[in-house]
Amino acid sequence: MDLYIMNCQLLATCSALGYLEGDIYHKEPDCLESVKDLIRYLRHEDETRDIRQQLGAAQILQNDLLPIVAQYPQDKLLFDAVIRLMVNLTQPALLCFGKVPQDPGARHFFLQVVSYLQAYKEAFASEKVFGVLSEKLYDLLQLDWEQRQEEDNLLIERVLLLVRNVLHVPADPEEEKNVDDDASVHDRVLWAMHVSGMDDLLKFLASSPAEQQWGLHVLEIIALMFRDQDPEQLGATGQARPAKERGADVRELELLRQREMAEKKSRAFQRGSRHSRFGGSYVVQGLKSIGDRDVVFHKGLHKLKHYSHDLGKEAQRVPKRRQPAQEAAPRRRSALNVRLFLREFCGDFLDSCYNRLMYLVKDQLLREKAQQHDETYYLWAVAFFMAFNRCRPFRPELVSETLSVRTFHFIEQNLTAYYEAMLLDKKEATSWARRMHLALKAYRELLLTVQEMDRSPDEAVRDSSKIIKNNIFYLMEYRELFLALFRKFDASRQPRSFLCDLVETTHLFLKMLEAFCRDRNNLVVQSKRVRRRKKRPRTGQAGPPAQLPGPQERESLWPSLTEQLTTCAQGTEPLLGGVVPFDAASETPVEEQRAEAMVRIQDSLLGCQAPAALALLRSAREVWPEGDVFGSPEAALEEETELLKQIFFASIPRQAAPEAEELGEEEEEEEEVEEEELASVQVSEKEFNFLDYLKRFASASVVKAYVLLLRSYRQNSAHSNHCVAKMLHRIACDLKMEALLFQLSIFCLFDRLLSDPSAAAYKELVTFAKYILGKFFALAATNKKAYVELLFWKSTATVREMTEGYGSLQEGDGSGARRAPRWTPQEEEELRELYLKYKGLEGEDVASCIVTHLRAPSRTRKQVIKQLVRLGLAESARDFPRERKGPPLVLWTEEQELELQRLFEEFQGTDDILGNIMKHITAKRSRARIVEKLLSLGLVAERKELYKKRKRKPGLPDRSKDRSPWGTAGRENSEEEEESDSEEEEEEAAAAWEEEDTGNQMKGHQQQGSANWATLEQNVQGLARRVRQGGLAGPVLWLQNCLNRAADDREEDGTAQPLPLVPLSEENEDAMEDEGFQKLLRKVGIRAPANEQESFWRIPAKLSAGQLRCLAASIAREEPDGEEGSPGGLGAGAEQRAQALQTLRLARRKRRTVGSPEEETPGPEQLPDSPGSDLERDPPAQSQPDPKRSCVIHSDEDEASEGPVKAPAPMDSDEEGLQPPSRRKRLRIEEED
Repeated sequence: MDLYIMNCQLLATCSALGYLEGDIYHKEPDCLESVKDLIRYLRHEDETRDIRQQLGAAQILQNDLLPIVAQYPQDKLLFDAVIRLMVNLTQPALLCFGKVPQDPGARHFFLQVVSYLQAYKEAFASEKVFGVLSEKLYDLLQLDWEQRQEEDNLLIERVLLLVRNVLHVPADPEEEKNVDDDASVHDRVLWAMHVSGMDDLLKFLASSPAEQQWGLHVLEIIALMFRDQDPEQLGATGQARPAKERGADVRELELLRQREMAEKKSRAFQRGSRHSRFGGSYVVQGLKSIGDRDVVFHKGLHKLKHYSHDLGKEAQRVPKRRQPAQEAAPRRRSALNVRLFLREFCGDFLDSCYNRLMYLVKDQLLREKAQQHDETYYLWAVAFFMAFNRCRPFRPELVSETLSVRTFHFIEQNLTAYYEAMLLDKKEATSWARRMHLALKAYRELLLTVQEMDRSPDEAVRDSSKIIKNNIFYLMEYRELFLALFRKFDASRQPRSFLCDLVETTHLFLKMLEAFCRDRNNLVVQSKRVRRRKKRPRTGQAGPPAQLPGPQERESLWPSLTEQLTTCAQGTEPLLGGVVPFDAASETPVEEQRAEAMVRIQDSLLGCQAPAALALLRSAREVWPEGDVFGSPEAALEEETELLKQIFFASIPRQAAPEAEELGEEEEEEEEVEEEELASVQVSEKEFNFLDYLKRFASASVVKAYVLLLRSYRQNSAHSNHCVAKMLHRIACDLKMEALLFQLSIFCLFDRLLSDPSAAAYKELVTFAKYILGKFFALAATNKKAYVELLFWKSTATVREMTEGYGSLQEGDGSGARRAPRWTPQEEEELRELYLKYKGLEGEDVASCIVTHLRAPSRTRKQVIKQLVRLGLAESARDFPRERKGPPLVLWTEEQELELQRLFEEFQGTDDILGNIMKHITAKRSRARIVEKLLSLGLVAERKELYKKRKRKPGLPDRSKDRSPWGTAGRENSEEEEESDSEEEEEEAAAAWEEEDTGNQMKGHQQQGSANWATLEQNVQGLARRVRQGGLAGPVLWLQNCLNRAADDREEDGTAQPLPLVPLSEENEDAMEDEGFQKLLRKVGIRAPANEQESFWRIPAKLSAGQLRCLAASIAREEPDGEEGSPGGLGAGAEQRAQALQTLRLARRKRRTVGSPEEETPGPEQLPDSPGSDLERDPPAQSQPDPKRSCVIHSDEDEASEGPVKAPAPMDSDEEGLQPPSRRKRLRIEEED
């Protein structure tokens, strides 16, 4: 579709607006409806913005909309609709397209929309249009807040948005072709705003307390008004030029004149005395061409100086992603009358609006009431108006709102956020760099204002400046900011102007910091350091010696150890108390740490610490009493001494101890990822040293950035060149690191500077270049490798080696002290012998053996491996793999499998098959490994065959087959069994649940489930009764309420999560520590705290709502008469139990009927099938005069005894797997409290 041919419907709509006759516009009767139709068309335009382009090409805004606004401002509906349409038409092209399109076709449409916007802006440069808008806005602001309607607020906002959109349109310098002091389109729009009084309305909106909601709109409009202005030039407008500026202009003219004279002089020298018709050909000796011959030069000798091998070659194309970032458009000076009115506006704004408006804007930014990236206008306002305040008579009270440590912190936070976003968001890195530049300018202006406060004659102002500087220099974040910006500077994303501002801001910060330190004897600052700490052995643990003594040495040591043990027996020397023989933080289970405890006892004896070894032996006996490995509990001192002697002379296998890591840079890079480190930030205070801080800037990344700016020394200002020269002078002279600047690219830059015809204008740079070149040639006289070093950027360590001699780092201190010492020829020979000696050993770590037997004790494993690779004895470090941490995975041999089969057959009939096998097996292995091997050999079919059989109390039936649905939670265990077999119980619980899920679908398992439920209910009843008799009736009632509430929550939410039991009363807290109450919790199925991170018992997620209600009812129900084991208790048959339950139920019905005769007994159709079914629901609650308590009673009697019962409702497909375990009745009985 041709966009220049207007759509017929759109054309008809535009024709219905009206027509312009001379200066008078005649609107049509349906003008309002046509405007609304245009708004509707714009709402449904496509991605090419075809409607917007057609309206722009037809100049609807210039010929129709603006005349309507100017001539019909009294028609409120029409004026409102036209303002809406103009706001839509003038919105920025970036908002229309989202971003600048990369596709050529879409980019053409984008540029076309921008051209139409520029035409709109030129049409708005009319005093008449802005006069109407100002009058309308003034009338609306005159209304009180109570009289102002919602439509009035919308119209105020639309007028402000329209002004914002018009000012936002970019200028077209190619079309305008204006010079300085000439009025551009933007200047004419500003002048129209000034004449119409719009600027006064903006100041009123910024200062009025009743118009706070328009703060961000006003600040955005002001930022766009001063978009092309320089605050320093604006502050000096209308005043006599100071002598400093006139001197700068004179120097600049002199510089240009010198450069022009030098060029004329060089051209005169190039011209010969007479013309030669033949240029001649010359052979340049010593300068080789592409081949082996000398270069043949075919031009005049005066051009030989500019000869290069690159002449005639095509310039290497730089990829787009590596091209330098584009600079912002150069600013031009506005017309004088515009600058004068803007200067007056800035003065009035500072006097009455700045502090209040900046407070409101920052509050909205902190409360996140603004839109995204609106903080950029705040940063611009800080930089612009504080600079304007400095340029005129300085008054710090006018900018007091932004002159605080909080503002420093806010800008620093945004600068850091922009910096991190630029590194992460590669596509929008340029946008983030522009925002970072704004924040840097604001930060620089704050520093300049604080520096100006130091020169104030008012002592209070100077004291405030000292307080601000003290807070800034104290915190580490402000000192490290510039280093981070220099290290990550990217010329392809950040323009040269950003680098220039960064260098000048760093220069100012260092200057202020140096002066602040000079005025004080000592300055204390905050220091943050990230400490990485690794797991260390516990204090008090005797470390093993470097090399174990032989049998003869042990024989000589034993008599002294015997004397120490005798002294302990007499009580002269006390034993250590509270010794723990195992490592609780280790990943190895406690059962498998017996060998490590034996090693610790032997290490204590080898370290001549017999009392510690005896204390460890007794503690280990209490932890591992099985098999009397550490002696019997009734052992006398003589038996313990004999046992310690056997341990002392035994050859116990040891694991290789982890070796210390080196601290050098190479070792840090090779650090294994498997080693977990705990990082923590340690904040401390230290005395500040300015030279130590300055050393942080002595790095190649910082010097590269300064040299990059120095390359454009001709375009730089004199102050920028001074900042660069000052920093390089600090590095070369103050830090004595002039060798850091010995780089070929820097020397090429110095050569260009010294050969510049206008070098006299850069005296500071020329003097510094000569100083660096002189230092280099002085060093090259002693170090012939200095010329090679020119090719590389250098670190501080390389600079030291280059100046003090190669190899000085190994002999000196400082950074070189962290490196490993050199290997001497004797040590290398010893290393070869040890390697050849232990090379053929199988199953041994060669590197560990070499480290153990080296004479030099300071050598580490990594140093040994590296030296072996350097000597050619090994190909790489992979030839020496580390031993795996934790217990080694050893394969089962044939003898070990036969031994396992023999032990299984021997202990097959015992109660604890797995425990007896683990005690008597020769090769100690974990419980899981033995279970897996028994399953793989086919000795057992499933894991539950290896579970430890529980001892039952006399008089109780065999419950080994009656597993509750909650696994081990349904059994009553003793404390010893719970502590020793916790892992077994977890496996048993999982197996029980699997058995329930799969077995409930079979009819035979349903009958078994009925017995399980009956046994569980009776056990819970008995435990609850004993707990009540113990005085814990209140906690039992609290437990019942918790179960009921958990059931209600799970029915409402539909999900189940572990729910902690939190005792809030002192009585409940005491009950949670009672052993009997804890047994009741375990019987109910509540899980104990799994580890030290958990503090409360938890209702597991696997219990359904129906099961929780059954358990709550079992706790609340009184047990029938008769004790456990009596004929009326568990020992009775099913008929006696059913009769007792029926009697109890009839008695309660009779008592309830007497209390409330109107209450109906629930019918059998209300009875659910099973407690685990989803059909189980509580009957709807009826309004009763007295509170009731709900109890549930299960009955195993025949259905026929109760009468006909209706069949249960059909279950859903997903509930078919949850069949009831038995056909039992479940009666709900409500009794009065």
